[in-house]
Amino acid sequence: MGDSTATTTDLDVALEKYRTELTGYCYRMLGSSFEAEDAVQDTLVRAWRSYDKFEGRSSLRSWLYRIATNVCLDMLTAGNKRARPMDLSEATPLARAALSPRPDNTWLEPMPDARVLPTVEDPAEAAVAKESVRLAFMAALQQLPAKQRAVLILREVLAWKASEVAELLDTSVASVNSALQRARATLSEREAAGADAAVSNPLDEEQRKLLDRYVAAFEGYDMTALTALLHEDAIMTMPPFDLWLTGHDDITGFMTTIGSACEGSRLLPVQVNGLPGFAQYKPDPERGGHSPWAIQILEISEGRLTGFHFYLDTPRWFPLFGLPLHLPLDLDGQPDEIEQGA
Repeated sequence: MGDSTATTTDLDVALEKYRTELTGYCYRMLGSSFEAEDAVQDTLVRAWRSYDKFEGRSSLRSWLYRIATNVCLDMLTAGNKRARPMDLSEATPLARAALSPRPDNTWLEPMPDARVLPTVEDPAEAAVAKESVRLAFMAALQQLPAKQRAVLILREVLAWKASEVAELLDTSVASVNSALQRARATLSEREAAGADAAVSNPLDEEQRKLLDRYVAAFEGYDMTALTALLHEDAIMTMPPFDLWLTGHDDITGFMTTIGSACEGSRLLPVQVNGLPGFAQYKPDPERGGHSPWAIQILEISEGRLTGFHFYLDTPRWFPLFGLPLHLPLDLDGQPDEIEQGA
């Protein structure tokens, strides 16, 4: 009995070691934080239950990726492609701005870096991993058929050999190479339509100063200062609402009208989707202090903000990020974090 328990524990530890990288893989495949975590849990349970059938002809890691791929392909058979607001409609002029929500499964979801990016020693490898979870790349992945998506992630992001991917997918090397070529062509078309934000890894001094200025402008609700930080074609999105705005006049106009309740907000830094981000807390008139409002993801290019994306479903996002569920005021009138999320 003791030996059996020890073996079970060893297997649990061996499987758990792959959770973060598998979550990253499933997240890139599915575009959903919560579906990715469900897929990984399903993968590990299936592996645990069928471990006695694992014959060791491949590595444990390869075997787990095979199971995870099958789980994701099953989940993708419904054909849902998650998107950003600008993937679904034209920009809305401020004069016609209306907050119309769409169902949760419409949207590409944010993800904390720590849940999907394993610690790696090689800076180049770390940079590729971060770039591969950025919103623009994730949105492009969602346009690929499921098997092309798997091939591209395994070959380009995880650097698997074509022969390894062919074995995993029970197909030929020629088929893998063909799928990769088609996937690359689709992605290059999307990149031509709008390049991803360029963010250093780690952030350089200029980008850190830009973020400091952004925090000061947002918390001070200083629209003149904020305008100076925004690219003239900057984009603002607010899932689950399908509204998106472009240009600093419409963005700041929205923030001082429909979004005026954000004045007096506080921002806490978060690492999200390989990009700088903030947890935004709005003033809470009922309890005092500040309550969760949005996870912000910022895109930076050439010293300006080109996009900021507000994910507003706080009952889901703040616990996922392990963030405080309320910021009470201390004696100086500043937020003091005490209540932690799950």
